[in-house]
Amino acid sequence: MSQPQDTLHSSAEFHFQALTPDLILDAIESLGIYPETGLLALNSYENRVYQFRSDRGARYVVKFYRPDRWSDAQIQEEHDYALALAAEDIPMAVPVVLEGKTLHHYQGFRFTLFPSMGGRAFEVDNLEQLELVGRFIGRMHQYAAQDVFTEREPLNPQIHGAEPLAWLRQANVVPASLQTAFFTVVEQVLAKVNAIWAHQGFHSIRLHGDLHPGNILWTPDGPGFVDLDDARMGPAIQDLWMMLTGDRAQQQLQLEILLEAYEEFCEFDTRQLALIEPLRALRMVHYNAWIGRRWRDPAFPMHFPWFGDEKYWEQQILAFKEQLAALDEPPLSLIPYY
Repeated sequence: MSQPQDTLHSSAEFHFQALTPDLILDAIESLGIYPETGLLALNSYENRVYQFRSDRGARYVVKFYRPDRWSDAQIQEEHDYALALAAEDIPMAVPVVLEGKTLHHYQGFRFTLFPSMGGRAFEVDNLEQLELVGRFIGRMHQYAAQDVFTEREPLNPQIHGAEPLAWLRQANVVPASLQTAFFTVVEQVLAKVNAIWAHQGFHSIRLHGDLHPGNILWTPDGPGFVDLDDARMGPAIQDLWMMLTGDRAQQQLQLEILLEAYEEFCEFDTRQLALIEPLRALRMVHYNAWIGRRWRDPAFPMHFPWFGDEKYWEQQILAFKEQLAALDEPPLSLIPYY
């Protein structure tokens, strides 16, 4: 694969290499908190996230933000939202407030501490767990709809579709022999996404933004939500559709359970169901550009080695063709199709 040309991000990726264990420990200790254990790296590529236990027995997660991605104001808006949700008894991981601050700076890095939220994996096929998650998302959205984000970028086809596609074109990451096939089908997909999106007059609310099952932990008290890094304004269905798995009949059942619980607290506009496949398509486009844009970060070639293989892009062409067909199918509905 040709090396992606993305000067906007290159300095940030190389900057992460300066985040040594000694620097991480020094940053934590600058807050008056002293790790007793080593640093356990958690599964995060966009940022750098570590778990540790302090000398007083408390368990923490420290998150170092990717340089140049979000402004301080955007990060602070994320923190303030998390704290506000927790104040509403919504089980959200919240930043530790130290001397009135949640966002800290050390030698050019921005970082935040969170209490470690213990728990096991959320079982998306467990209908009882799914019902409880739907109830809490409904409560989250009931509160979210009362105000707006002013700093964070929205979720829309321009930012998550057109712009990533333009980057993929200029970065030369798609093998030359497959470029025509790949870009033709993605353009067709985005044309349908734009048409469906324009037809939906939905109301945007503050979202978690990336509420896939991996961002939900199951605690003794029920679900715990983590990682508001992608919080933004957008349609409510964005925080629901990633819970749906399996064939159409399974997704139909899961959707009904989720929404029945959700609507105990927040009304849902069922017209937004038509946005599920467009949102899935935008996620697919954005994902490919995201990996390419981060390629200079050594963590990405290590964890996504297949990104440069022709076979991967052949699979992507097939996946986008399937998504093109999915965009023509009737959306999921609370009234099943026969």
